[in-house]
Amino acid sequence: MIRVVRTALLASLVACCVTVSSATPSSASEDGAGPARLTLPAPTGPYPVGTVELHLVDRSRADPWTATPVDRELMVSLWYPARDVDRFPRTPHMSPGAAAHFGSADGAGPGLYGIPAGSVDFAATRTSGHRAAPVARHRRPFPVILYSPGAGDPRTWGTTLVQDLASRGYVVVTIDHTGDASEVEFPDGRVAAGVLTRLLQEARQPEDFQRLAATIFDVRLADTRFVLDQLTALNRGANPDAEGRPLPAGVAGAVDLRRTGMLGVSAGGMTALRVMDEDPRIRAGVDVGGNVESPLLPDPIGLWPVARHGLDRPFMLMGDPGTDHHRTPSWRMLWDNSRGWRIDLHLRGAKGEDSYKDTVPLIPQIARQLGLPDSFVTAAVGSIDLTRAVRTEETVVAAFFDRWLRGRDGRVLDGPSPALPDVTFIR
Repeated sequence: MIRVVRTALLASLVACCVTVSSATPSSASEDGAGPARLTLPAPTGPYPVGTVELHLVDRSRADPWTATPVDRELMVSLWYPARDVDRFPRTPHMSPGAAAHFGSADGAGPGLYGIPAGSVDFAATRTSGHRAAPVARHRRPFPVILYSPGAGDPRTWGTTLVQDLASRGYVVVTIDHTGDASEVEFPDGRVAAGVLTRLLQEARQPEDFQRLAATIFDVRLADTRFVLDQLTALNRGANPDAEGRPLPAGVAGAVDLRRTGMLGVSAGGMTALRVMDEDPRIRAGVDVGGNVESPLLPDPIGLWPVARHGLDRPFMLMGDPGTDHHRTPSWRMLWDNSRGWRIDLHLRGAKGEDSYKDTVPLIPQIARQLGLPDSFVTAAVGSIDLTRAVRTEETVVAAFFDRWLRGRDGRVLDGPSPALPDVTFIR
């Protein structure tokens, strides 16, 4: 039994356990060819995908987690509809330094999922995103979706969904919340490791957890609003990258910031709805599994005042069979106080937020190549149908943003249907 701090813990500050097989797996794949090598599902939309990373520096704000560097630094990635992609290489799922840390004994992979350290070559996985390929030609700028990962997760751990949205005609911006993310690699090779696990271990009293959680969400809110400002500058033709690295051809003017949504997992989902509450630039939001339920917090709703305020814009909640707006108090408060369109659904057999991340396509590959039992997979992602889960999530998330950022209602979210047998709608 391995006691771990889940990303949801850093939203709710409740620990959970992941059961790992008592067998001791080898650090190499079953065929002896070395560490496991993984693949991500291909996107389903009509556009090829481009991607570029940006190093953003907020000189108006000190970093709250470390003394140096003084200014707040972020890494973000833009994923977008592209053209002429054959001339541009596909990008790795994780940059080399970040992958090495993620897969090490101190990294998020072994720490969260019980993956033997060094047993997976995370740097070898390639995405469908072509580095700095030109933006696809368009008659109207593309709508924008911001993606905030769970606390302790890197921005890359939702790439399957992100690149699929880009292939459907969205510009998706993924944010690494430095110090909060398990690791962030910068262009000069620096790897900033996350500090939250250490700070949680040092916390003793409920007030310590409250202050730490408040800092997490306040920083995420400020990070997101800064990124929105930088997107505005980018769209006007400026280059916000701290190193001034070349941007993809056609990126200026390619985004329609009047049609901006936000998506997040766990703490990222809570961030999405809190940003909606405080910044009118976010027109629609999706919270995947994020709530503040915890006996360790003296004032959980104080961390998420949107629950008291409610929202007048559309949002979607995606939980699991034990988390919905009837059984989860913070979600119930948000639901009852909101005036806008809203929907609550989950995948049948889901187990927390890991049923909606890159965990779903990757953990089964890891188990197969390392000779781990089926229980290793279900401990991580639950009993969801692994053959349909990824495509089902892509379908419902795209349907939500299509409806509220594009005005296209395909009726997917009207209720249960044979086309989506694994989706449970909570009325």
